[in-house]
Amino acid sequence: MWHHAIKMNDFIPLSVPNLKGNESSYALNAINAEWVSTGGYYINEFEQKLSEYVKVPKSAACQSGTAGLHLSLLACGVEPEDEVIVPTLTFIAAVNPVRYVGAEPIFMDCDDTLCMDMDKLESFIETQCKVKNGKLINSKSGKTVRAVIVVHVFGNMANIEKLMALSMHYHFKVIEDATEALGSYISEGPYKGKYAGTIGDIGVYSFNGNKIITTGGGGAVVSPHEQYIDTIRFLSTQAKTDSLYFVHDEIGYNYRMTNLQAAIGLGQLEQLENFIEIKTRNYHLYQEKGISLLPFRKDIRPNYWFYSYLSSKRDELIQFLTENNIQSRPVWKLIHTQKPYEKNCHWQISKSVEYWNTIVNIPCSTNLTENDVHTVAERIHEFENQ
Repeated sequence: MWHHAIKMNDFIPLSVPNLKGNESSYALNAINAEWVSTGGYYINEFEQKLSEYVKVPKSAACQSGTAGLHLSLLACGVEPEDEVIVPTLTFIAAVNPVRYVGAEPIFMDCDDTLCMDMDKLESFIETQCKVKNGKLINSKSGKTVRAVIVVHVFGNMANIEKLMALSMHYHFKVIEDATEALGSYISEGPYKGKYAGTIGDIGVYSFNGNKIITTGGGGAVVSPHEQYIDTIRFLSTQAKTDSLYFVHDEIGYNYRMTNLQAAIGLGQLEQLENFIEIKTRNYHLYQEKGISLLPFRKDIRPNYWFYSYLSSKRDELIQFLTENNIQSRPVWKLIHTQKPYEKNCHWQISKSVEYWNTIVNIPCSTNLTENDVHTVAERIHEFENQ
């Protein structure tokens, strides 16, 4: 019904799924086999195919990217009273898990990639922290800075090379929130060929409905360190030390992906490279039609997940596009300004404010036609020439 509604009203959505591959037949197989819950062939197959795609030994499929981040913080040993450095320009799901484990976030600014500004991170560490007994300590709070969550925003990639150098020098864990960046990889330098999510201690993907591939809900965790994945899989299935006799020596979670979701995910994974081609083509098509979009880094192969157009009249443009049956949205409200986090430490935040005031995300679905791109471009030009 939803896709018919799009056609009937000529409505152009921001980002909707594209389920035209083997998703239906795989899901039907799972239903016919009556393996629809957290066990079954498709979970194992999906994990294996995902691991092969991003070139890691193993992965753990879970219920959401948020669940993946929660499990990652636990696996990295983040404890109550610890601190975790996070970006302010991101979706709030990247930060809330810090509170789930009883730790507190410290908010960092972005650079022109929209990802965390590593120069500001370095200045914060050097001027506000000290290393004591092999731990990074926040001088003001006296708390251990246990980890940094870096988000690869909109499929672009943060300066992970600098972050990894800082993490080795200053003894903190790196969790890559690659929920928007499945398929993006570094194309030159020491990490050449490495996919977003596979460079830090742990990486997390999301398969929410608007992501480049979807399982409806769902996420996955990857790591170059197999023991982290073993821990995460154990915790995600209620931490059963002995599954026959229901022995549980730790607090576990019901965070495992279902076989039905994995069946859909497998069909999506088969199309991922094709989806990236479409995203890339439409991104350049907008540019050819005179719509100047925020660039992606030159030294990566991005997945071009979301397109960012800058307008000094952000709200008026969104309203104008809405009136013309085109869905768009502003970037997220900065998290250090949100009610649950307004008392938290934040460091030299300026560029994030500029981008928050000007970014408009415009339609970028993989089922966006050339005609759709033309229509959106025409409407934006019409608005700018008023």
